[in-house]
Order: sequence, then structure tokens, then C-alpha cells
Amino acid sequence: MPTFWDVPDLAAKVMAEVNGLKGLAERYSSLSMRLDDASVALTLAQEEGDDDLFAEANNAADGLLQEIENFELELLLNSPYDKNNAIVELHPGAGGTESQDWTMILHRMYMRWAERRGFKVETLDYQAGDEAGIKSVTMMVKGYNAYGYMKAEKGVHRLVRISPFDSSGRRHTSFASVDVVPEIDEDIEVDIRTEDLKVDTYRSTGAGGQHINTTDSAVRITHLPTGIVVTCQSERSQIQNRAVAMKILAARLYEKKREEQEAHLAELRGEQKDIGWGSQIRSYVFHPYSMVKDHRTGYESGNVQAVTDGDLDGFVDAYLRWQLGKKTKLMDDDQ
Repeated sequence: MPTFWDVPDLAAKVMAEVNGLKGLAERYSSLSMRLDDASVALTLAQEEGDDDLFAEANNAADGLLQEIENFELELLLNSPYDKNNAIVELHPGAGGTESQDWTMILHRMYMRWAERRGFKVETLDYQAGDEAGIKSVTMMVKGYNAYGYMKAEKGVHRLVRISPFDSSGRRHTSFASVDVVPEIDEDIEVDIRTEDLKVDTYRSTGAGGQHINTTDSAVRITHLPTGIVVTCQSERSQIQNRAVAMKILAARLYEKKREEQEAHLAELRGEQKDIGWGSQIRSYVFHPYSMVKDHRTGYESGNVQAVTDGDLDGFVDAYLRWQLGKKTKLMDDDQ
């Protein structure tokens, strides 16, 4: 069976990038033509003094402006790995069933958001909760610019609601962490020594592993120097699962090194930057009011149900613009 290392997958990634660039070029051409048409329509309406025609042309221009802003956001995805697939890991915080159920809600939210975007999702590892929810899940979000968009979700997500598991109907606060790294290209070298690895095998269970639960084909790899643990049970053989797990480990080690470099630069600039579990990026409040607020950008939505059903574009867009603002400020400070 084809694995992540095989040529067909490389060809698929190349074609995805080509199609993505082709789509950008076609959208630019279309938006340019429509902008010219809108300009002509507005000029004609002004010359004719036709209020109805002017209102129609003005409404069309407003709609076009929104599309141009959306296109601008896509062009902001110009970091080295923005175009890559994204490896996403979800883990519940303290709180047992409450946090595990919250992790399952986040998993469903990202699945629905990815479907809206036209991305494909492959579950690499899935550990169901003891009573409900998810203990942990690792998935690959595949598509052009998948990492560029998904990186907006990295951090700790906080939920406030009336617990469906509390017979007294009390309000509970739950946490879950979302870790996002890019699927790195095979020509990027990451030094992983065999003696630094602890490899365990176990019986596959849960989503993605039902068809192979009669053998110890699932693989768990622990990188001893860093404590990073990766697992995979989506493939049919232990060899294939190990290959995928090594690919995830390489991506996480590369991302860890990049984050350490960024943290060092931030320290030199005198910035305070939290990385990891302490970075609460967003709160989802179901009770006593309905609100989702991103603590980095200040963007918020009053429709928490729509957000958890996959309506994340507003938060992702706000994050990209916020990141652009930070980069611009740093460039100004360094000059």
C-alpha cells in the first residue's frame, strides 16, 4: 500500500500546489476585470445622476471589496510552510470526562471547517475517552495552505457551559490543547538518533484502527531528549505506522526548534511570549451568555453554536491580519 513516503503522494502535493497557484492567478484576473467593471458602472451612474443605478453599483462594489479582502488574506499565507498539509493533535486538559467531551467537540468543529474549505482529513491516531469524548486524536489536514490556516488554532481552548454530565446542572470550565505543525518536506533534514527513541507497539483501537485490532500494529514513539510522544494506528502494518509516526516526530522536532528560535528572538527584543499549554488563545462560553472570543486578536462572535459547527473563517482571518500587524511592527522596531 502507498505510504507517506511514496511518489504518488509527492505527485499529489505538487499538483495541489500547482492547482492552488493556478486558482490564485485566475481569481486575480477575475477580480481585476470585475473591479474595472465596477469602476465604469459607478462613473456611469454619477454621470447619469441615476440614484437607483448608483445604489446598485455601490452595493456591487461593497461585495467586490469583501472578496478582494478575502483574496488578500490568502496572499498573506507566504511563510515557508503555509502551503503544506497540517498535522493537528488534540488533547484534553484536567477534568476527565468534561475535558474529553470538549476535545471531541473541537475535533468535530475542525472536521466540519475542513470540509467547508475543501480540505481532506485523515485520522492518524484516535484514543476514545473512558466514558465519553476523546483522550487524544492526531489527524492530517490535507490541502493547499492547510497549515497556513490551521496554525491560527494552536494553543489552549477554554469552554464554559452547563455540564451535561453534572446532575446538579452546575457550570463547568474545561480546557483542551490544540497543537499544529506543518507536514515537512522530505528534503529537510532533522537529526533523529535511534538511541534517542523508545518504540512501543500496541493493539489498534478506535476510529481509524478498527480494521487492524487483532494485531499489535499501532506504534508509539517517545523521543527521550525532548519527551515528545507520537502515535499512529491508521495504517494496516506496524512498519507503515512507524513510518508515519517518524514523519510526525520529525515535524514536531522541527517545529520545536523553530519555536525555540522565535522565543530567543522575542527575548532579545524584550517581548513576553508564552508557548505551550499556558497559552489560552480562545474562550467559548455557552452559559450564562453565548460568546466566542479570541484573546489574541479580540475578534469575537455571539453565535457559539455556529462556531463549533465549523464557522471559523472570521477567527482565522483575524489571526492572519493580527500576525501581519505583529510582523510589520517588528520590522519597524528593527529599523
